[in-house]
Amino acid sequence: MTNLQPTIAPDTLLTQHLPILLVIVPLLSAPLIVLLRRSFLSWLVAMIASVAAFGIAALLLQQVLASDGVIAYAIGNWEAPLGIELRVDAVNAFVAFIVALVGVFVLPYCRIGIAAEVRQEEHYLFYAMLMLCLCGLLGILLTGDAFNVFVFLEISSLATYVLIAMGRDRRALVASYQYLLMGTVGATLYVIGIGILYLQTGTLNLADMAQRLSGVGDVRATLAALAFITVGVSLKIALFPLHLWLPNAYAYSPSAVSAFLAATATKVSIYVLMRYYFTVFGAVTVFDAHNTGMILLALSLAAMFIPAVVAIFQRDVKRLLAYSSVSQIGYITLGISLGTVGGLTAAIAHLFNHALTKGALFLVLGGIVLRCGGANLDRLAGIGRTMPVAAFAFVIGGLSLIGIPGTAGFISKWYLVTAAMAEGQWWLAGAVMMSSLLAVIYVWRFVEVAYFQAPPDDHPPVGEAPLSMRVPALLMVGACVYFGLDATWSGEVATRAATALLEGWQ
Repeated sequence: MTNLQPTIAPDTLLTQHLPILLVIVPLLSAPLIVLLRRSFLSWLVAMIASVAAFGIAALLLQQVLASDGVIAYAIGNWEAPLGIELRVDAVNAFVAFIVALVGVFVLPYCRIGIAAEVRQEEHYLFYAMLMLCLCGLLGILLTGDAFNVFVFLEISSLATYVLIAMGRDRRALVASYQYLLMGTVGATLYVIGIGILYLQTGTLNLADMAQRLSGVGDVRATLAALAFITVGVSLKIALFPLHLWLPNAYAYSPSAVSAFLAATATKVSIYVLMRYYFTVFGAVTVFDAHNTGMILLALSLAAMFIPAVVAIFQRDVKRLLAYSSVSQIGYITLGISLGTVGGLTAAIAHLFNHALTKGALFLVLGGIVLRCGGANLDRLAGIGRTMPVAAFAFVIGGLSLIGIPGTAGFISKWYLVTAAMAEGQWWLAGAVMMSSLLAVIYVWRFVEVAYFQAPPDDHPPVGEAPLSMRVPALLMVGACVYFGLDATWSGEVATRAATALLEGWQ
């Protein structure tokens, strides 16, 4: 373990405080934005904060990979378990890097993107809520305290409810309310779970809790805590069949919000589930003693197929992508259910690759919606001619969803197939490939409309999206291709993160 304390040499002071800075920078930017209240200045502050957060996350990841250990930061110099600490290892450093990276892509996109989707007088509130959401997500990842996971979870969730409700479609308010109800249920179940664990162990520090649980003899209480936390976090993940809040939330929120949430929020919740399974409870308790892996496997298979079938029949492309997200989450949880280094590597790799892919697709779609006036397939007829760059970029993102070689989606699905076959589960490898064929069908629906139908005569002339929206979207699409052609770095980090998860916090 690497313990970082505030009493250090001046030349390394900033480096030593990176964990807390990653949370504080977006947190402090939110009230500053509210004080400024002007649209451009609010965007500028949010942009600077997101770039700073990305730089800090990249440095933290570099530090963790170089030291191959755990960075522990005691807040207020109060040592755990009495004090609250931030703990950074290869797992949460990698996910924090992903979240911060998506923030850097989304903020430039927002400059023009939200003008058509959010009221002018609410722009500063939009950026303030986005920074609070970013702060909450990063806080969930870095905290080593079970209750503070809940605190940061609520910060990100409350900000998310507001962001979704800012969509100009009146159904956005209903979608936000649905998410609030289900999110509250999930948070309540999570708190009940950690309450049981606290009664068993007398601590809220996750590392300390993991050590004390090994000596607790009350198996029934442990099983109850595991069940409450699993169901509560699964609501936040949108694991089938607890996904009902997600389609409307993605469909009716502003495009930038859809992109940010699809690429980050569910991924952070997946991290929480992995952290409890492998660090707090331990793989033996979860997968051997209570057969949780079999239940998660069954739900993952259902998620891979049923939402994908539903996506095929969607006329709104945002809803299509939303159901696709529920399906893709099934691949990640399938890797977790295997409980092996190979399965976890596949899960973490797909967490990264799907964040890039789905973020890219929603950003591209946002530009299309801006020009075409909606995401309904009827409005998108012929955009292969009128918006050739956007249409082609969307197709590339769709190929990554399918898992075509040369795209990021192929790499993680290959890892998943390899992990299943290593366990002798050939039928799981077949299920992964069969479910990918369903993605071919719903991606083809866009291709058919964009390239094989003529634009309606009554539609005005359509051009490409503004440059500030096009560049971030194309960069994310380019990342999908790059990490599909060269997965050396992402694969290595995913493997080290999987190994760190199984080893736990020592």
